[in-house]
Amino acid sequence: MMMPEPHAFSELKTRLSAFPEVWLVTGVAGFIGSNLLETLLMLNQKVVGLDNFSTGFARNLEEVRRLVGEDRWANFRFVEGDIRNPDICRDVCAGVDHVLHQAALGSVPRSLADPVTTNAVNISGFLNMLVAARDAKVASFTYAASSSTYGDHPDLPKVEDKIGKLLSPYAVTKYVNELYADVFARAYGMQTIGLRYFNVFGPRQDPDGAYAAVIPKWAAALVHDEAVFINGDGETSRDFCFIANVVQANLLAATTKQAEALNQVYNVAVGERTTLNALFGLLRENLARLGVVSSSMPEYRDFRVGDVRHSLADIGKAQRLLGYAPTHRLADGIALAMPWYVQRADAKL
Repeated sequence: MMMPEPHAFSELKTRLSAFPEVWLVTGVAGFIGSNLLETLLMLNQKVVGLDNFSTGFARNLEEVRRLVGEDRWANFRFVEGDIRNPDICRDVCAGVDHVLHQAALGSVPRSLADPVTTNAVNISGFLNMLVAARDAKVASFTYAASSSTYGDHPDLPKVEDKIGKLLSPYAVTKYVNELYADVFARAYGMQTIGLRYFNVFGPRQDPDGAYAAVIPKWAAALVHDEAVFINGDGETSRDFCFIANVVQANLLAATTKQAEALNQVYNVAVGERTTLNALFGLLRENLARLGVVSSSMPEYRDFRVGDVRHSLADIGKAQRLLGYAPTHRLADGIALAMPWYVQRADAKL
């Protein structure tokens, strides 16, 4: 059963619908970016979107267009470009109230294979966006941080002010983002907030490729009766977070008026831990409810370099300062996302 929507978010949506603002979503054709776009357009906001389609897809934008309708779609301006280009960054920030910076090269394994490109996009590109947002005098700059920043710190749950040694180039880049944002807030008076995402999943998350996230990848494999590979013994655990929770956190962070909430980083998660073995069972159960019976069983292999054993978030800070409260637990999100995963898997047959 889904949890009730927090008062702070309900109130914010009412206010935004009555008094629209202008938003920039970088990485808008990606999984998280396109979900932010969908929500903002449904709230009658004006949105500028930036993407270079390195990891995003035109089909995500087309799906949003179908869902929101042509009248709302008219409030969207798309720019194809790369955050490594300072001129592009300046263009998309002009006249914007709020920046939701999601553009990045994700994936720990990708960063281990190609640290130079990960650095160029996630650090140089991030700095370009900060400079452009500063010069455009945007009201707020909210950016995607990462739970990978906790590194090898052993404590559970993860609390924002306690991090360990970083375990991948990707984690380094996301921590540098936090450092840069903090400096820009202090030196230039910008309003910045970083959101440390924990294992986000939901519709429009790419199930294909070497760096696909575990939930869409396993769902597709189960639909196709293919092998499901689990790194390690399956008792590795994660705090899986449905996309609706992430959208809520972004909008609350971007519009907060509390001075003590600004220039901070926050965990965005549910605060519940699930093993990979339990996740596999949950996916099979939800597929069976949709009439998809899979004979696939897990195939266990070596632990993956750069991965942490367990991850669990303390979300108290976001609850206290932003009014954040997750509305979807893992089971709720899987039930909502599974029809999309099945449809996407069927389309690949």
